[in-house]
Amino acid sequence: MLVFAAPGQGAQTPGFLAPWLEIPGFADRIAAWSDLAGCDLIAAGTTGGADEIRDTAVAQPLLVAAAIAATEALCGDLAQAQRQGGIAAGHSVGELAAGAIAGVVSPADSMRLIAVRSRAMAKAAAAEPTGMTAILGGSEPDVLAALAALGLTPANINATGQIVAAGTVDQLAALAADPPAGTRLRPLSVAGAFHSPHMAPATGALREAAAGVATHDPAIVLLSNLDGAAVTSGTEWLATLGTSAVIELLPGGTLTGLARRALPGVATLALKTPDDLAAGRSLLAEHGTQNPHDSGHVPEWRLLVAPQDGTFRADGEGGPLAPGVSVSSGAPLGHVEVRSGQHAIAPSFPATIVEWLVEDGDPVNVGQPLVRLLPDGSE
Repeated sequence: MLVFAAPGQGAQTPGFLAPWLEIPGFADRIAAWSDLAGCDLIAAGTTGGADEIRDTAVAQPLLVAAAIAATEALCGDLAQAQRQGGIAAGHSVGELAAGAIAGVVSPADSMRLIAVRSRAMAKAAAAEPTGMTAILGGSEPDVLAALAALGLTPANINATGQIVAAGTVDQLAALAADPPAGTRLRPLSVAGAFHSPHMAPATGALREAAAGVATHDPAIVLLSNLDGAAVTSGTEWLATLGTSAVIELLPGGTLTGLARRALPGVATLALKTPDDLAAGRSLLAEHGTQNPHDSGHVPEWRLLVAPQDGTFRADGEGGPLAPGVSVSSGAPLGHVEVRSGQHAIAPSFPATIVEWLVEDGDPVNVGQPLVRLLPDGSE
């Protein structure tokens, strides 16, 4: 199954849109969406400098428009994208592009919403100097404790070993002066502390705009930034669905790096220039489907993952319960040992064990799949 992944703010670079305007119809689409966005997206994506396209009111509509238009260039139109792709997902603002690709909202409504969202968030960001920093590596509990001590918000958990902190410039400076052990810090090219309480003033305007938008059931699976579509992480959901390929839409690069680390063995491609379209169509031919629902339904497999770094231990003297054994909701299947104690591994639903992905005594990392289960009532 193939995933269309739309990148978020910070992925834009000066001039990234220029080579795409040579594709027939591409410039016309961007120009029409410029009117809805209230800014000249063609100028922003071709001649705009780094500071100009860093402006939230420009960056967000530029990224959403680029991702939708690139999908149309890749597949012909969004209807064909829905026939060939199986999943749409967006990182941060990219979720509005993913919603259009999945057919939940129209491209025009997506651009109207992003115009309101971007301006409201830009206004909120201007209230005081704020920003975001990616924290790479380290122990997740140590990182979260350090952020809490400084009053910073863990705004994004992008992947195992990468948490993004959001807060004031002074708070981020204090983090840089005393980073958690074993971490590297990378300030992000964004104009505010997004996904944090600093954006609360923007919610009212967006909620009002969203109330007037017509929505539809998704034509393909759409992953939510909020909860990964009712599972504990986006990585778990992707692995559960049997993802075999990810195409990151324009301007690609950031999400494919995360996907390679989180989903080893999955084919990835970042759309950066029109030269990448041929490789993208090859991935569609190999991993896409003419109708992703021909198989009957979305697979029902579920994974339980490690809640912390540590050592996996099976409950019981005989090792892990054997595949085929039925377990009740809340039944202990094992635990992850850490210095401070144990973290139980138990399903929140009755299920049958399909296979174990680790053995008793294996070292595990946070987010690592431990066991595959089939919930009761699934086929």
